[in-house]
Amino acid sequence: MKSLFTSLTSPNSTHLVYIAAIYLFCSAAAAVTQELLTGFTATPNPTVATFQPLLSDPTNTFSLSFLRVNRNQLALAVIHRPSGEPLWQANTTRLARWSEPTRLEFNGSLVVSDTYTGVFWSSNTKGDRVLLSNSSNLQILKGLGGSGSISLLWQSFEFPSDTLVENQNFTTSMALISSNGLYTMRLGSDFIGLYAKFNPDKFQIYYKHRALEAKAQIIEGKGPIYIRITSDGYLGMYQNGSIPADIQTFNSYQRSVPGIRRIRIESDGNLKGYYWSGSDWVLDYQAIPEPCDLPSPCGSYGLCKPGASNGCSCLDNRTEPRDGECYPGQTGDFCSIQNDKFRVLRRTGVELPYKELMSYVKTASLEQCEKSCEENCTCWGAVYSNAFGLCYFVDYPIQTLVAIGDESKVGYFKVREGSGRKMKVGLGIGIGILCGAILVLLGAASFGAFKIWKGNRIANRYLDEEEIVAPGSYKDLRSSSSGSIELSNR
Repeated sequence: MKSLFTSLTSPNSTHLVYIAAIYLFCSAAAAVTQELLTGFTATPNPTVATFQPLLSDPTNTFSLSFLRVNRNQLALAVIHRPSGEPLWQANTTRLARWSEPTRLEFNGSLVVSDTYTGVFWSSNTKGDRVLLSNSSNLQILKGLGGSGSISLLWQSFEFPSDTLVENQNFTTSMALISSNGLYTMRLGSDFIGLYAKFNPDKFQIYYKHRALEAKAQIIEGKGPIYIRITSDGYLGMYQNGSIPADIQTFNSYQRSVPGIRRIRIESDGNLKGYYWSGSDWVLDYQAIPEPCDLPSPCGSYGLCKPGASNGCSCLDNRTEPRDGECYPGQTGDFCSIQNDKFRVLRRTGVELPYKELMSYVKTASLEQCEKSCEENCTCWGAVYSNAFGLCYFVDYPIQTLVAIGDESKVGYFKVREGSGRKMKVGLGIGIGILCGAILVLLGAASFGAFKIWKGNRIANRYLDEEEIVAPGSYKDLRSSSSGSIELSNR
């Protein structure tokens, strides 16, 4: 027994070899490569719940990964590993499936495909290797190093999705698009703009930050502008040189922070900035601090009351918002015969949250403003200011309006016929079943009542006939004859 215990607890060369082999095996399984060469392939692991790292940066802070989406779908993404937050995603029109037919390969191009659907996304390059920098920039390079030259063919920093990270240049040819596809950030000649896509072919600007040009001027014809997040905690706008033409400071301005900084266009349309604290993402900046100034905080046909704890209600003053909406979302216009029917909803004391960025005309009266919208099949509504005679037209499906105390501002809104309060599917089915049961019960009760009434009527008829033939005086006979005439006319 002693010898057995000693052999198990005393290290010897054999045990050391076993331990080393196990360690190397586990290390190899846990390690993620820092370079992809041509011929690399990977398929999704069915046991992974969140993301599957495929390529790591030198600090192991970021990884190119399969990101699990909606439980059974897959996106190719650059992930911030400590938080699991995606900083970049390949721009695909549809997501691949999280299953074995889906694969990532590097054959000079990074390609996501499966055997049934074909190619979901490709970098369309002819490179030799793939690297991930310590700033989260995914790069495809030509050349393997050594004595040969190396050239950069493609980088994810030039194709952002919804996020911009520290020291990443964002130019006029790029766009940040929210995860739901409704909101976009773009640059103009001297401004940052946020746009909403409330109709498939139209963008409405709802936020515009123009350069203050305090320290540097933006000169027309001297090149496009670009913006960049700096380590000092601000979003700078540049044209040429290192001096910014404009800065938007974060809460942590000129303070060092533990981790990376980033901004993201959110699914509510706001542009927010964050920094990594070492354990969480800390909110550091908001382009639109007031919720009622967002493009649609209370959904379609909603009404937002500034400063209220529960500031959302509905324009019709009767419906309660459900699932963030007062009415189901609408698209298109009223120009086709199938969609030209509408009813009118009016509300006083309202205004558009970004009216200074919308077009308007001067009209002599509210009636003229309303008539102009009524006769325009692309117009969904209008807001009129009696004080100045300004008529603001809304050429997209009605979103959230802002409640104000000025009753001279009046809203005129078209509601497509057939639009009603949005109902949850389960609730709708339940109500349908309940109504059906009630109708069945009412039908059975009506049928029973009819049978009882019919039986009583027949019985009364027999009684009346017996009274007619019964012996009596002439006066009674005349009265009975009258009764028989009434019966025959029934």
